[in-house]
Amino acid sequence: MQSFNFFKKILVFVFLSFFTVNINAQENLIYHNIKAENGHIIPWYDDDPGNSFNHVINLVWNFWDTMRRDLNGLPYYMNRQVWNPYFNDPRGIGGDQFAMALSSWRLLYGYSGNENVKENMKFIAEYYLTHGLSAETASWPDIPYPYNTFVYSGNYDGDMILGKGFTQPDKAGSFGIELLRLYKMNCNERYPNITDKMYLHAAVNIANTLAKHIKDGDNDNSPLPFKVNAITGEVGVLKSYGQNGKIEGLSSYTTNWSGLLELFLELQQLNEGNTQLYKSSFEKIIKWMKRFPMQSNKWGPFFEDVSGWSDTQINAITFAQFIMNHREYFPGWKMDVKKIFDWVYQKLANKQWEKYGVTVVNEQTVYLTPGNSHTSRQASAQLQYGLLSGDTTYYTNSVRQLIWATYMVDNDGKNRYPNDENWLTDGYGDYVRHYLRSMAASPELAPDEDHLISTTSVVQQVIYKGQFYKIYYLPQKDTNNILLQYRVYDNDGEETVRLSKEPSAVLFNGEPAKGGGESYKWKTLSNGGVLNIKRKKTNKVTILQ
Repeated sequence: MQSFNFFKKILVFVFLSFFTVNINAQENLIYHNIKAENGHIIPWYDDDPGNSFNHVINLVWNFWDTMRRDLNGLPYYMNRQVWNPYFNDPRGIGGDQFAMALSSWRLLYGYSGNENVKENMKFIAEYYLTHGLSAETASWPDIPYPYNTFVYSGNYDGDMILGKGFTQPDKAGSFGIELLRLYKMNCNERYPNITDKMYLHAAVNIANTLAKHIKDGDNDNSPLPFKVNAITGEVGVLKSYGQNGKIEGLSSYTTNWSGLLELFLELQQLNEGNTQLYKSSFEKIIKWMKRFPMQSNKWGPFFEDVSGWSDTQINAITFAQFIMNHREYFPGWKMDVKKIFDWVYQKLANKQWEKYGVTVVNEQTVYLTPGNSHTSRQASAQLQYGLLSGDTTYYTNSVRQLIWATYMVDNDGKNRYPNDENWLTDGYGDYVRHYLRSMAASPELAPDEDHLISTTSVVQQVIYKGQFYKIYYLPQKDTNNILLQYRVYDNDGEETVRLSKEPSAVLFNGEPAKGGGESYKWKTLSNGGVLNIKRKKTNKVTILQ
């Protein structure tokens, strides 16, 4: 009997010990245990969101920058869409992989001043331009293919599902606008380079091809198709799921036209290319967007690896951001944007982490999996809406969404979906930009450091204190009192700069600028503050400590 009672005590002890350990154990979210305060999720790295976001951005960039070379000598991300540390994933690139990277790195360069970021952009753009465009004789000439059907070939020549010769016009538009901004980023009078004009020339060619094929569109056909054979002009088919899926119709519909719309607008502003054609093409797409998807919330497909129909968050929220960036075309923009937000939460809200005070966002209607890129995109758009409208309804969840998405990043910079893989699209190009845009909308979310966090132009060069020695024509001895110095493309515009302390002066082209809100204004935060700059007839700014 005694031995039996002793055995029972041992069992009770083991049970209670196990129960206690599990009660006290923290829930794991991919790479980190979830930290909470008053039941609400907080960052895993640092309690201050700005420091945590900054840390994660740097981890992600470093992982990309130091990624291993593939067997054909190219960086792994030039060949593949999914990272695997043990073997080479068999899939080629993601459809918008390079445009997304250029989009994020452009913002990251201004934020960091890291010249390697700019050089990475040039490498990606120049390699893609020389290895990925349709022939001049094609029905759809001079536009990029979104996939490398032979992964090790080093060439991009088709579509992941439909195969060789097929392309995605919306991805061409996204790449075109990034080429145009890369042109603006690199062209300057001191060091003219023929390559810069090549970026512009390629962007014009893409705009010309797409503009010439634009139609009016209807409920089932967008002004340009989602997939088309660049060589023959044949619109691609829409297959059902599975390797041998049946044909469901044509791939004739998507709403991912924000990049192309921006390209048409900026080429008109530069007076480059066929500006009258761009103007009429822009008007056709805007008219169609207002009449159909903005009424029906039929946002359609985006992803290269999805064969059937799906409505995607990226299409919806990217267009909401376009609306906010061009409110002059949308008199009821507040309601237009909120309607899109409402659709996302009705169709794609994920409440798995609601106990931590955060609702995150699923990727698309046929794949109801929460995404790091999609949730952070949602947050950045909501924060921009709050800045423009004064409505702070979304603020708390937005910050927690950004915090939640940092848990996807490992200590070495790997960035993974909660229930999926390490995508080199969603974890990198379609990730970093959402944090930088969030900081631009809400500077209190930037770290208490010196960072250029937004501009209405394109940053050509930015040098932070401690970086001047890297620029041979700016000796360190002449820059001891400079916090940062930058040059942008346009002579008129505005910037927002997060600083650790109030500057002593601001110089425009080396001459003192007028404070008090006329040329610049300082706002104190709990740590450091924000400097808002308004430039007229100058593109060179120096901020003194």
